[in-house]
Amino acid sequence: MPDSNTLIRNARIIDGTGNPWRYGDVLLVGYRIEAIAPPGAIAAENCAEVVDASGIAPHSGAHYNLVVCPGFIDIQSHSILPLMIDGRCLSKITQGVTTEIMGEAWTPAPVTGRHTDPMTNAISPMPIGDEWMEKMRGWTRFGDWLQSVEDAGVAPNIGSFLGGGTLRAVGKGMEMGRPSADELAVMQRTMAEAMEDGAFGVSYALIYPPDSYTDTHELIEICKVVSRYNGLYCTHMRSESERLFEGLAEALTIGRQADLPLEIYHLKASGPANWHKMPSVLARIEEARGQGLDVTADMYPYAASGTGLSSLLPTWSAADGEFYKNLRDPAVRARIRAETLQGAGGNRGPTTQGGAEDIMPVGFRKPQNQRYIGMRLAQIAAERDQDWLDCAIDLLLSEGQRISAIFFSMSEDNLRLQLPQPWIKIASDAGGLDPAWAAELGPTHPRAYGAFPRMLGKYVREERVLTWEDAVHKMTGAVADRLGLRQRGQLRAGFYADVVLFDPETIGDQATFADSHRLSVGVQDVWVNGERVLRNGAHTDATPGRFIRRN
Repeated sequence: MPDSNTLIRNARIIDGTGNPWRYGDVLLVGYRIEAIAPPGAIAAENCAEVVDASGIAPHSGAHYNLVVCPGFIDIQSHSILPLMIDGRCLSKITQGVTTEIMGEAWTPAPVTGRHTDPMTNAISPMPIGDEWMEKMRGWTRFGDWLQSVEDAGVAPNIGSFLGGGTLRAVGKGMEMGRPSADELAVMQRTMAEAMEDGAFGVSYALIYPPDSYTDTHELIEICKVVSRYNGLYCTHMRSESERLFEGLAEALTIGRQADLPLEIYHLKASGPANWHKMPSVLARIEEARGQGLDVTADMYPYAASGTGLSSLLPTWSAADGEFYKNLRDPAVRARIRAETLQGAGGNRGPTTQGGAEDIMPVGFRKPQNQRYIGMRLAQIAAERDQDWLDCAIDLLLSEGQRISAIFFSMSEDNLRLQLPQPWIKIASDAGGLDPAWAAELGPTHPRAYGAFPRMLGKYVREERVLTWEDAVHKMTGAVADRLGLRQRGQLRAGFYADVVLFDPETIGDQATFADSHRLSVGVQDVWVNGERVLRNGAHTDATPGRFIRRN
């Protein structure tokens, strides 16, 4: 337990509830927030450290106050592997994130049933080393993974949903088709065990195999188990583009028939032909809420998405784990080509405004492909004297991995329309990185470094799309409420001391699509469970994070 008391005084308090800010002091004692009081009401004599939140604006010389608020909770984090490389989680801590919630599609545990390789379908493969690989093979239960990571030491708190793709692999491997009664029973039993271990629910990404092989009936049957434990169903919907309405309808159906809350990951309308659908999407969600369905969503504040280049291809091409074998087969490749170019099934991955011109593959690992970093797919294809699809397939074969890519597919107008919705929260859809080692892995989506400060700097301070109070609420109290974290997400006496002190005059993102490995600015100090993990913008190397479970 932290053995010192910290007094933050003269701060502009935004408590995470959405209530108006006020001036005051915050006292941290041990793991907890001890008191919140008017300025000067808490004696400083017995405090080991006093942090003065008053300041002077560098340009105008005017006096102003730093903001103290709850630590940000990232409901869609991809820090599973990054935390095994570096538990400091630098790019998230410097954004003010104190809790990482993981599990979209894939979790490394449980390793059981037909899920024998914990790295199968890992969304963002990273070199984690043999020691962690050996540990992963022993994680036969969901909770083994998170407890092991906590024991190794992490700066933020950590929690997770059970990855739906992992769950599917437990029962059916990489096979397509509806599971047998016995296979479904194995998945239901595994789901129940994960909930007992503290999972927040289940999360499927329905454009990626093997998640995409699940039908609506199977999803409902799994979600009925989650419902018994008062958990959530999180979905990367089956389509965010041509079949956006159908994807939404399926998600709502699952929520209703399984009788559980629904969370829609990174709500978007992908591709210019679909941008006009967003007002109707919002209206349909409002209608469902009015009818009694507990449905909410989250989003990241960027008009470009990030996923694998492999998402462009039909999901059946990865069946039975034979994706690369299929890409090498001329007959199968011809079928892939025909379906991809015709948009068969309307389920293709991200769509863009300029086609291959608006796709930027960035996750190249092989030396011979490094020259393509920073180029659009259309440019790469022209240099190789290929059409864009043959180019994409050959690059996937060359790399032997999904190739992380940026898709410039979204509308800024839609972002501004979505952000004020009261049931929208903010998430990063990214992992915690450090430029010192992550830059060697190649470019990434800038959201890994800037999602939360960008929200505050661009959409609050500069564009005034939201108030400070609303934005902080969407990153703290609203997320804690959604997850059932009753003693986090607010500045309140007795709550855990996950606390952020930031400068409202300077907070903002620095990472760009062209220069992605740049830390954000403006977050001065961060405490996790009462222990300082960021001091004057520098990481302290402290690792007080805990494995937090569904309450």
